[in-house]
Amino acid sequence: MNNISLILRSSITALEEKVQDPGRMLQQLIIDMEEELERVRTSVAGAIADEIQLKKSCQRAREEADHWLERASNALERGDEAQSEAALAQKLRCAERADGLEKEYAKQQSQVLKLQDAVRDLEDKIRQARQKQTLLQARMVRAQSQQNINQALDASTRKSAFAQFSRLEQQVEREEAMTQAYDRLEGRDPDAEELDREFAEQERKTRLKEELAALKRRLNDEKTG
Repeated sequence: MNNISLILRSSITALEEKVQDPGRMLQQLIIDMEEELERVRTSVAGAIADEIQLKKSCQRAREEADHWLERASNALERGDEAQSEAALAQKLRCAERADGLEKEYAKQQSQVLKLQDAVRDLEDKIRQARQKQTLLQARMVRAQSQQNINQALDASTRKSAFAQFSRLEQQVEREEAMTQAYDRLEGRDPDAEELDREFAEQERKTRLKEELAALKRRLNDEKTG
Protein backbone atom coordinates (compact mmCIF):
# COMPACT_ATOMS: atom_id res chain seq x y z
CA MET A 1 0.00 0.00 0.00
CA ASN A 2 2.92 2.36 0.68
CA ASN A 3 4.17 1.90 -2.88
CA ILE A 4 0.68 2.64 -4.19
CA SER A 5 0.41 5.82 -2.12
CA LEU A 6 3.86 6.94 -3.27
CA ILE A 7 2.93 6.63 -6.93
CA LEU A 8 -0.46 8.26 -6.41
CA ARG A 9 1.30 11.26 -4.84
CA SER A 10 3.66 11.64 -7.80
CA SER A 11 3.35 15.09 -9.34
CA ILE A 12 3.07 14.90 -13.11
CA THR A 13 3.08 18.68 -13.40
CA ALA A 14 6.43 18.87 -11.60
CA LEU A 15 7.90 16.38 -14.04
CA GLU A 16 6.77 18.50 -16.99
CA GLU A 17 8.63 21.52 -15.63
CA LYS A 18 12.00 19.77 -15.40
CA VAL A 19 14.73 20.74 -17.83
CA GLN A 20 15.24 17.12 -18.85
CA ASP A 21 13.11 15.44 -21.50
CA PRO A 22 9.61 15.69 -19.97
CA GLY A 23 8.05 13.42 -22.59
CA ARG A 24 10.41 10.57 -21.80
CA MET A 25 10.03 11.05 -18.04
CA LEU A 26 6.24 11.06 -18.31
CA GLN A 27 6.32 7.91 -20.42
CA GLN A 28 8.51 6.21 -17.80
CA LEU A 29 6.11 7.30 -15.08
CA ILE A 30 3.21 5.73 -17.00
CA ILE A 31 5.18 2.50 -17.40
CA ASP A 32 5.94 2.43 -13.65
CA MET A 33 2.31 3.09 -12.80
CA GLU A 34 1.12 0.35 -15.15
CA GLU A 35 3.54 -2.12 -13.57
CA GLU A 36 2.33 -1.12 -10.12
CA LEU A 37 -1.26 -1.52 -11.33
CA GLU A 38 -0.54 -5.11 -12.35
CA ARG A 39 0.94 -5.81 -8.91
CA VAL A 40 -2.09 -4.29 -7.19
CA ARG A 41 -4.48 -6.29 -9.37
CA THR A 42 -2.61 -9.45 -8.44
CA SER A 43 -2.93 -8.50 -4.77
CA VAL A 44 -6.64 -7.83 -5.23
CA ALA A 45 -7.14 -11.21 -6.88
CA GLY A 46 -5.34 -12.92 -3.98
CA ALA A 47 -7.35 -10.96 -1.42
CA ILE A 48 -10.62 -11.85 -3.13
CA ALA A 49 -9.59 -15.51 -3.18
CA ASP A 50 -8.89 -15.33 0.57
CA GLU A 51 -12.25 -13.65 1.07
CA ILE A 52 -14.03 -16.46 -0.77
CA GLN A 53 -12.23 -19.11 1.26
CA LEU A 54 -13.06 -17.35 4.55
CA LYS A 55 -16.70 -17.14 3.55
CA LYS A 56 -16.79 -20.85 2.80
CA SER A 57 -15.05 -21.61 6.11
CA CYS A 58 -17.66 -19.52 7.94
CA GLN A 59 -20.45 -21.40 6.21
CA ARG A 60 -18.90 -24.76 7.05
CA ALA A 61 -18.44 -23.76 10.70
CA ARG A 62 -22.07 -22.64 10.93
CA GLU A 63 -23.24 -25.83 9.24
CA GLU A 64 -21.13 -27.90 11.63
CA ALA A 65 -22.56 -26.01 14.62
CA ASP A 66 -26.08 -26.67 13.34
CA HIS A 67 -25.19 -30.33 12.88
CA TRP A 68 -23.98 -30.66 16.51
CA LEU A 69 -27.10 -28.85 17.71
CA GLU A 70 -29.21 -31.38 15.86
CA ARG A 71 -27.23 -34.22 17.45
CA ALA A 72 -27.68 -32.69 20.88
CA SER A 73 -31.43 -32.53 20.29
CA ASN A 74 -31.57 -36.14 19.14
CA ALA A 75 -29.54 -37.32 22.16
CA LEU A 76 -31.82 -35.43 24.51
CA GLU A 77 -34.88 -36.95 22.87
CA ARG A 78 -33.36 -40.37 23.50
CA GLY A 79 -32.88 -39.41 27.12
CA ASP A 80 -29.08 -39.33 26.87
CA GLU A 81 -28.42 -36.01 28.57
CA ALA A 82 -24.67 -36.57 28.86
CA GLN A 83 -24.30 -37.14 25.13
CA SER A 84 -26.51 -34.15 24.48
CA GLU A 85 -24.24 -31.94 26.61
CA ALA A 86 -21.17 -33.24 24.77
CA ALA A 87 -22.79 -32.43 21.43
CA LEU A 88 -23.71 -28.95 22.66
CA ALA A 89 -20.10 -28.39 23.69
CA GLN A 90 -19.01 -29.24 20.15
CA LYS A 91 -21.72 -26.96 18.83
CA LEU A 92 -20.39 -24.07 20.93
CA ARG A 93 -16.83 -24.61 19.74
CA CYS A 94 -18.01 -24.59 16.12
CA ALA A 95 -20.06 -21.45 16.73
CA GLU A 96 -17.08 -19.69 18.33
CA ARG A 97 -14.90 -20.69 15.40
CA ALA A 98 -17.56 -19.40 13.02
CA ASP A 99 -17.72 -16.07 14.92
CA GLY A 100 -13.94 -15.68 14.64
CA LEU A 101 -14.00 -16.55 10.95
CA GLU A 102 -16.78 -14.04 10.33
CA LYS A 103 -14.70 -11.29 11.95
CA GLU A 104 -11.75 -12.21 9.73
CA TYR A 105 -14.10 -12.32 6.76
CA ALA A 106 -15.33 -8.79 7.53
CA LYS A 107 -11.74 -7.52 7.80
CA GLN A 108 -10.87 -9.22 4.53
CA GLN A 109 -13.87 -7.62 2.83
CA SER A 110 -12.68 -4.20 4.02
CA GLN A 111 -9.16 -4.90 2.74
CA VAL A 112 -10.51 -5.99 -0.64
CA LEU A 113 -12.56 -2.78 -0.92
CA LYS A 114 -9.48 -0.68 -0.14
CA LEU A 115 -7.44 -2.52 -2.74
CA GLN A 116 -10.21 -2.11 -5.31
CA ASP A 117 -10.33 1.63 -4.56
CA ALA A 118 -6.54 1.75 -5.01
CA VAL A 119 -6.90 0.04 -8.39
CA ARG A 120 -9.51 2.58 -9.50
CA ASP A 121 -7.39 5.49 -8.26
CA LEU A 122 -4.32 4.17 -10.03
CA GLU A 123 -6.27 3.57 -13.24
CA ASP A 124 -7.54 7.15 -13.05
CA LYS A 125 -4.00 8.45 -12.51
CA ILE A 126 -2.81 6.49 -15.54
CA ARG A 127 -5.61 7.97 -17.67
CA GLN A 128 -4.66 11.46 -16.51
CA ALA A 129 -1.00 10.79 -17.24
CA ARG A 130 -1.83 9.56 -20.74
CA GLN A 131 -3.94 12.65 -21.40
CA LYS A 132 -1.11 14.87 -20.19
CA GLN A 133 1.31 12.89 -22.34
CA THR A 134 -0.85 13.49 -25.42
CA LEU A 135 -1.11 17.21 -24.67
CA LEU A 136 2.58 17.44 -23.90
CA GLN A 137 3.51 15.72 -27.14
CA ALA A 138 1.26 18.12 -29.06
CA ARG A 139 2.91 21.08 -27.34
CA MET A 140 6.38 19.73 -28.08
CA VAL A 141 5.49 19.18 -31.75
CA ARG A 142 4.05 22.69 -31.97
CA ALA A 143 7.11 24.17 -30.28
CA GLN A 144 9.45 22.29 -32.61
CA SER A 145 7.40 23.38 -35.61
CA GLN A 146 7.56 27.00 -34.48
CA GLN A 147 11.30 26.67 -33.96
CA ASN A 148 11.71 25.28 -37.48
CA ILE A 149 9.63 28.15 -38.88
CA ASN A 150 11.72 30.72 -37.01
CA GLN A 151 14.93 29.12 -38.22
CA ALA A 152 13.63 29.06 -41.79
CA LEU A 153 12.64 32.72 -41.57
CA ASP A 154 16.03 33.65 -40.14
CA ALA A 155 17.80 31.72 -42.88
CA SER A 156 15.58 33.30 -45.53
CA THR A 157 16.35 36.75 -44.19
CA ARG A 158 20.08 36.07 -44.18
CA LYS A 159 20.25 34.47 -47.63
CA SER A 160 17.59 36.27 -49.68
CA ALA A 161 18.53 38.44 -52.67
CA PHE A 162 16.79 41.38 -51.04
CA ALA A 163 18.99 41.05 -47.98
CA GLN A 164 22.12 40.81 -50.14
CA PHE A 165 21.03 43.85 -52.17
CA SER A 166 20.40 45.78 -48.99
CA ARG A 167 23.84 44.94 -47.66
CA LEU A 168 25.42 45.91 -51.00
CA GLU A 169 23.52 49.19 -51.01
CA GLN A 170 24.76 49.91 -47.51
CA GLN A 171 28.33 49.20 -48.61
CA VAL A 172 27.99 51.61 -51.57
CA GLU A 173 26.55 54.31 -49.34
CA ARG A 174 29.41 53.74 -46.95
CA GLU A 175 31.97 54.11 -49.75
CA GLU A 176 30.30 57.30 -50.95
CA ALA A 177 30.32 58.70 -47.45
CA MET A 178 34.01 57.85 -47.09
CA THR A 179 34.78 59.58 -50.42
CA GLN A 180 32.97 62.71 -49.31
CA ALA A 181 34.81 62.61 -46.03
CA TYR A 182 38.21 62.46 -47.79
CA ASP A 183 37.18 65.31 -50.12
CA ARG A 184 36.34 67.48 -47.15
CA LEU A 185 39.64 66.64 -45.50
CA GLU A 186 41.45 67.74 -48.69
CA GLY A 187 39.48 70.99 -48.87
CA ARG A 188 37.52 69.94 -51.95
CA ASP A 189 33.91 70.97 -52.48
CA PRO A 190 32.10 68.31 -54.52
CA ASP A 191 29.14 70.62 -55.18
CA ALA A 192 31.39 73.41 -56.53
CA GLU A 193 33.29 70.96 -58.69
CA GLU A 194 30.06 69.66 -60.16
CA LEU A 195 28.91 73.20 -60.94
CA ASP A 196 32.26 73.97 -62.56
CA ARG A 197 31.92 70.91 -64.76
CA GLU A 198 28.46 72.03 -65.85
CA PHE A 199 29.73 75.50 -66.81
CA ALA A 200 32.67 74.01 -68.68
CA GLU A 201 30.34 71.74 -70.64
CA GLN A 202 28.06 74.64 -71.49
CA GLU A 203 31.03 76.77 -72.62
CA ARG A 204 32.27 73.90 -74.81
CA LYS A 205 28.87 73.64 -76.48
CA THR A 206 28.81 77.43 -77.06
CA ARG A 207 32.25 77.38 -78.69
CA LEU A 208 31.19 74.47 -80.87
CA LYS A 209 28.15 76.40 -82.09
CA GLU A 210 30.26 79.49 -82.77
CA GLU A 211 32.81 77.51 -84.76
CA LEU A 212 30.03 75.81 -86.75
CA ALA A 213 28.47 79.19 -87.55
CA ALA A 214 31.85 80.58 -88.64
CA LEU A 215 32.43 77.58 -90.88
CA LYS A 216 29.02 78.06 -92.51
CA ARG A 217 29.72 81.76 -93.14
CA ARG A 218 33.11 80.98 -94.73
CA LEU A 219 31.61 78.39 -97.06
CA ASN A 220 28.85 80.76 -97.99
CA ASP A 221 31.35 83.55 -98.71
CA GLU A 222 33.38 81.24 -100.94
CA LYS A 223 30.29 80.35 -102.97
CA THR A 224 29.21 83.96 -103.44
CA GLY A 225 32.74 85.28 -104.04
